[in-house]
Parts: sequence; C-alpha cells; structure tokens
Amino acid sequence: MAMLPFQPTPFFKDKNRAFWRLQLIGWGGAMALRSATAITNERPPEFLVSVLIATVTGFSISLILSVIYGYLINRRPIITWTGTIAALAVAVAVSAFINASTISLRPEASETDFLSLVLGLLYIDMTLLGAWSALYYMINFFLQVEEQTDRLERLEAQATSAQLAMLRYQLNPHFLFNTLNSISTLVLLKQTERANAMLTRLSGFLRHTLVSEPGGKVAVAQEVETLQLYLEIERMRFEERLRTEFAVDALASRAAIPSMLLQPLVENAIKYGVSRQEEGARISLSAKVIGTRLRMSVSDTGPGLQNVSRPANELTKTPSSTGVGLANIAERLSQAYGEDHRFTIETPAEGGFTVIIEIPFEPIASDEASRDKFPSPQPRPSPPAPAQTIGTPA
Repeated sequence: MAMLPFQPTPFFKDKNRAFWRLQLIGWGGAMALRSATAITNERPPEFLVSVLIATVTGFSISLILSVIYGYLINRRPIITWTGTIAALAVAVAVSAFINASTISLRPEASETDFLSLVLGLLYIDMTLLGAWSALYYMINFFLQVEEQTDRLERLEAQATSAQLAMLRYQLNPHFLFNTLNSISTLVLLKQTERANAMLTRLSGFLRHTLVSEPGGKVAVAQEVETLQLYLEIERMRFEERLRTEFAVDALASRAAIPSMLLQPLVENAIKYGVSRQEEGARISLSAKVIGTRLRMSVSDTGPGLQNVSRPANELTKTPSSTGVGLANIAERLSQAYGEDHRFTIETPAEGGFTVIIEIPFEPIASDEASRDKFPSPQPRPSPPAPAQTIGTPA
C-alpha cells in the first residue's frame, strides 16, 4: 500500500481551531444560502446588507452561547438543560430584536409594526441558533465519549503491561532459586571452582535477560541466545546428561515473541526430564513458520506424564502440574494474544514430554531489536489533562 506524503491530522485534535473552522463554515454557508435566495427572489441590493448584519449577529451571539454552554455542559442534567433553554431563549430574542431593527430601517418595512417584525423573525433565529446549539452539544458529547473510550483503552493497556511485567518478574525468583540451590550444593561439596564458574555464567545470563523490557517482545534468535546462556549454567550440573538440539528456521528466527517465554519450558524439561533419569535426556527446540502462524515446540526424552494430550492450561490446574513455569506461560500467552494462540502438552506412551506453542507470526522490527539490546529509559507518564470542551478557551 502506498504511503501518503503527509501525516493526516484528526479534525478535532486542536479543539479551538476546529471550533473556529466550524463557526466560519457554518455561518458563512448560512449567509451564502440566504444571499443566493435573496438574489433569486430579485431582492434589492440593500437586502444583502441585512443578511450580512444578521450573519454577524448570529456569529457573535453563538460565541457568547459557546461560553455559556461550556460552563453548563459538565453540570447536572437539570441545570444543563434548564440553563441551555433559558440562554437559547434570550439569544433568540436578542437576535430577532437586532435583525428586526435592521429591517425596520428599510423603506419597504416602514408600514410594518416593529413587534410584528420581531415575532416574524423569531422562527428564523430560533431555527439557526437552535440547530447551532444542538450541533454544539452533539459534537462535545461525542468528543467526551471518545476521550473516555481512549482513557479506558490506555488504562487497559497499562493494566495488561503491568500484569505481563509481574508475570515476567515471577520467573526470575523461580529460576534464581533453582540455580542458587545448585551453587550452594557445589559449595557444600567443596567444588569452589565450578561454583565460581556457575556464578559467572549466572551473572552473564541475568545481564542478558535484564536488557529486554519485562512486557516487551524479542526475536526468536535472541530468545535462543538467552537459552544458550541458561543451558551453559545447567551443563555445569548435569554435564553429558544434558543434551540439546535446536532446529530454528531462518524466517522463524526473526519472529517476535514475549521475552523469556521459552526458558521456563527448558527449565521444566531439565527438572522433570534430565534430572529424573540416570542417563539424562535430550531437549529439543524447534521453531518454524506455517502460513501466518509461528509454531514452537520444546520436547524432552524424559519419563513424561503417561500418554497425556490436552490443553496446557488444564494441566497446570491439576495436582500433577509442573510448577509455576507452565501456569506462568499460559497466563502470559492469554494476556498477549487472547484466544488467538495454541498452548498444548503432549506425552506419548513411550515417554517424553512436548509443549507446543502456536501464535501469530509477527516479524520483529529493526528498531525494536535495537531497543532490546540498548534500552532507553522510559519517561514517567504525565497525569491526564482535564477534558477541554470545543468552543471554550484552552
């Protein structure tokens, strides 16, 4: 799709400018219509002066009404509508009086009673100012509804971001507990060199994971790199018992996924697959793009859960749940993608454990990848400004 050479600006982005535009267009159109009618009916040129005066009068009175309505619009309904009707009645009477005074100066109106002129002009001014008042309230009520909708969307986005950050931070203590417990075991066994090496790799892993924002997304390639750092730590414990295999397609490596999404799966595979068998287990990670979907799977050759195949969110609620990791991922996927994702666990009868995740394929943007590596400090959000009514001073 071709891009526009300019960025369109919403009409009501600047409410004061939009008000003046509508004022000029509305009253200018009314004057043009009345002037065209006068010319069609072969009125004398002096009648156009009356049309101009009536237009300037209506324009000026509507400015006064905008100030009054701006004060009334956020009051209680009884005050708003009572005040509006009273202000409109006075405005119509004043406009009819001024227009009647102008018309009475013309020779052809000398035989007409002044009160009759005023009464005759009331319906015209009532129509114009009444329509103007209705449009004023309709536009401002529409803008208020839009502002409330935008505010709710921002609050929902902030709540979702906060919940994703909470779920992400939940993983750090979970992983740190297991790793520090391994380091403590090495220290107790007097294996200080291995303990020191594990601490060094742990610091590198944490430095790498803390680069990305808690609720942000990273490329699959970066997630795999994080997993490699994590597996270096675990190989200090399991050595040749821990075997890994990665099969990530080139297109899939550029896909965007929530950060730290796969690490809990690998951690569970180590805990329930590698550590429970004397010969260890093989952990396999695959990622490929199928149509518009990204499918990732993490499997191990451990004992499994005896021929289970059902959604992972159901398994996490059962007594045989594999801990905080699966429940955390299920919640993060639900927050990030709603119903548009698949999260399934499969364990064949011969053993093994496989978790399949399928989400929409989203290529990672180059600027997002740069932000993941070099994050900039986020400014504190400023408090929302009070709603401004169109047609009132900012």
